[in-house]
Amino acid sequence: MDLEKRLLEGDKRACARLISMFEMGSSEAINLIKKLYKYTGKAHVIGITGPPGGGKSTLTDKLVKELRKRGKKVGIIAIDPTSPFTGGAILGDRIRMQDLATDPGVFIRSMGTRGSLGGLSKATYGAIKILDIFGVDYIFVETVGVGQSEVDIVKIADTVVMIMVPGLGDDIQAIKAGVMEIGDIFAVNKSDLDGADKTALEIEMMLKFGESKGWKPPVLKVSASNNTGIDELLAKIINHKEYMIDSGEFEKRRLANARLEVLKLVEEKLMAIVLKKTSNGHYLDNLSEKIAKREIDPYTARDKIITMLGE
Repeated sequence: MDLEKRLLEGDKRACARLISMFEMGSSEAINLIKKLYKYTGKAHVIGITGPPGGGKSTLTDKLVKELRKRGKKVGIIAIDPTSPFTGGAILGDRIRMQDLATDPGVFIRSMGTRGSLGGLSKATYGAIKILDIFGVDYIFVETVGVGQSEVDIVKIADTVVMIMVPGLGDDIQAIKAGVMEIGDIFAVNKSDLDGADKTALEIEMMLKFGESKGWKPPVLKVSASNNTGIDELLAKIINHKEYMIDSGEFEKRRLANARLEVLKLVEEKLMAIVLKKTSNGHYLDNLSEKIAKREIDPYTARDKIITMLGE
């Protein structure tokens, strides 16, 4: 049976195979996504982000189990940091979600960032589309959790859940406004620990500074390890999508994200063309050497490369 038919019939192996092909830059995988793109857009994409050690994987695990009780089909993309030296990723999230891996209604894929900034893997965009075609109801994208660069999650998610933990202290003040602004829902995990009330209050105070009309991000106290507050958090995630659809914001966000993705794809393609064109005769190396020696400036070098592209 061909890959397309198997994917549309919900074959897990076909889904895994296509994601692997996409990660390797296969034109066959891209062509298949082009052909089946009309089947995308149905899944609710949920970004799970926040500082390292916040318990993102455990919380995702509990949310997915609750959705499975309700008969929903779920995809999980767990982004792990890639070593800049070996190119290898830790891929620890799969270990923490082992019991979900055997569930036929759950598809888990760990991906390394491969040097990509923003806490997202380049292949994440393709994997989301493939899981959507595969027929899941929800897609969780759990990011690396590295601070300011996490803002990239808002470019692909319909709902962003920001996970915080007690004991961050002054670090909450250090979390830049850009990161606070992307959260649609804030969950203070490990709320059984001292300082949970204080952390929740600090987040609420920070959110009030940027308060605007429309959706007001709720701040919930949860404990993934004790399985408390999970139902309420899931209810808020579902409520957020309902609000977004009713207000017209859902369509606006997806439109903005589509625009950003197209620009990103064009940028990647242009970069590939530039590198290919300048690799002959070490053109880029020669320009770089001249810049370093202050013989020319970077802007002139840019103009030279753009002129060469048009030839």
